[in-house]
Amino acid sequence: MRLSIEVRLDYGFAEPADVLLQVEAAAMADQRIEQESLILWSDTAIAAVPGEDGIGQRCWARGEGRLIAEYRAVVRVERPAVVLADYGATPVRALPGAVVAYLMPSRYCPSDRFEGFVRAEFAGLSGGALAQALADWVRASLRYQAGTSSGVTTALDTFAMRAGVCRDYAHLLVALARAASIPARCVSAYAPGVDPPDFHAVAELWLDGAWRLVDPTGMASCRDIARVAVGRDATDIAFMTIWGEAVMYGQSVTVRELC
Repeated sequence: MRLSIEVRLDYGFAEPADVLLQVEAAAMADQRIEQESLILWSDTAIAAVPGEDGIGQRCWARGEGRLIAEYRAVVRVERPAVVLADYGATPVRALPGAVVAYLMPSRYCPSDRFEGFVRAEFAGLSGGALAQALADWVRASLRYQAGTSSGVTTALDTFAMRAGVCRDYAHLLVALARAASIPARCVSAYAPGVDPPDFHAVAELWLDGAWRLVDPTGMASCRDIARVAVGRDATDIAFMTIWGEAVMYGQSVTVRELC
């Protein structure tokens, strides 16, 4: 699968502010960057820093008056279909050190609050079968609806409201998986067919010795997802983090399949 990605961000700043952008597709074994450009209109030099877990790249910029960023890329995704139920569980004592952190609760994924629910609702399941059941439950139980959540909405809030956007679906699946002793992390990504077109959030679960992509909204297949960043939750994978205040003048994300 080859994806064409076009992003334009246009923000205004009444007062100067530092901005951390995370919009570039990550170069990884299962996704190759064929073409790429990131243009920022700014009077201040930009600086690139590695993303979380060394995946992808963040870019420091300075918002003064107006900050416009345009990102374009062609990414070839070479990833087989994932059938979660086919994978076995990894005992927590056998997890690699770098993966252990993704068993723990985080700001938006208070997984410890879901342990009783997971034990009662998914008793008798383990490994990939449990992971698939969790993903199916999230997809069936939530209603995709813009405006039902905000930047402070946690997985617990989403569980109560039973509605949200892709970020909320990912947070809830990640929280449930961690509660089930399955390491899980959030992933920001580009994918075709996302409605409305925007930056997309999915999840990765650690099963049978590797990370396995899953989109709990059901809008994208793991075969056509281009990762941007990974992390504990939205704190780590936000496409833009601003140390100050800004006004959005325009934002567009277009992802198309290429022949």
